[in-house]
Amino acid sequence: RVYADIEIKLTMGNTMLRTACKALLATVILAMPIAEASEKSLAVRLDALVQEGMSRTQTQGLAIAVIDDGKVELVKTWGRRNGNGDPLTADTVMYGASLTKAVFAYTVMQLAQEGKIDLDTPIASYLPKPLPEYTEEEEKYAAWQYLAGDERWRQLTPRMLLTHSSGFSNFGFLEPDGKLKFHFDPGARYAYSGDGLILLQFVIERGLGIDVGMEMQRRVFDRFGMPNTSMIWRPDFANNLADGWKADGSIEPHDERSKTRAAGSMDTTIADFAKFSAGYIRGDGLTEKSRRELTAPQLPI
Repeated sequence: RVYADIEIKLTMGNTMLRTACKALLATVILAMPIAEASEKSLAVRLDALVQEGMSRTQTQGLAIAVIDDGKVELVKTWGRRNGNGDPLTADTVMYGASLTKAVFAYTVMQLAQEGKIDLDTPIASYLPKPLPEYTEEEEKYAAWQYLAGDERWRQLTPRMLLTHSSGFSNFGFLEPDGKLKFHFDPGARYAYSGDGLILLQFVIERGLGIDVGMEMQRRVFDRFGMPNTSMIWRPDFANNLADGWKADGSIEPHDERSKTRAAGSMDTTIADFAKFSAGYIRGDGLTEKSRRELTAPQLPI
């Protein structure tokens, strides 16, 4: 569906993502099948919606891809990418932000399909020592030591972490006391958590010895031909890069992220991410069983 407002909701598998910013990367699936409208009329309708929405919300740049039945039907951009007025293009690099989570989940599903990890096996089975004993991981992952004394961490499974039912808040460092903690029993309900995804990355890297950034590069970015996408900053991105805008209209420079973060470190373009989205819908690289598992409803939100 197309939302003319600045907030665009994206449903990808079992992940609901909300983006509300001044320079947007969006993959939009239209309510009306593409077959019922010509490409020209579709572009005209989109243009009218986007122009009105950008004017009303003072959005500086917007990129939209239309995916229909696993095929990229349209990729279009509007506006500017920086304070110099350079145009936003289909190859402009933008924050992938929490869209990274969908790519990570797709990667994990492949690992599960190959028997490298089981979605319902407690993560304690994969770690050489108890999670709270990893006391020097805060810089790259999170401060697991704050879970000491709360054995509920042993109940956590990859499925709970992927479906945002870990019991954590979004990030421990955002807690009033800055400490990671459980707010409810694992698996009891939904509560969006970046740290949940980071924990699964930690388990895969520390427990299985698999580099998540390299796996995502090989299994996703290389597979779908995404040359301008990476989990960490690349100097060549500076040639066509989108900055952000704050509420007061000032520019927020793009952050050069130096470490892989499964919760949101990906940089990408609308052209690249459209390719992934189409492949995700088709289920490329997955068996039919794995594809159904990836996109099946998991928890009420």
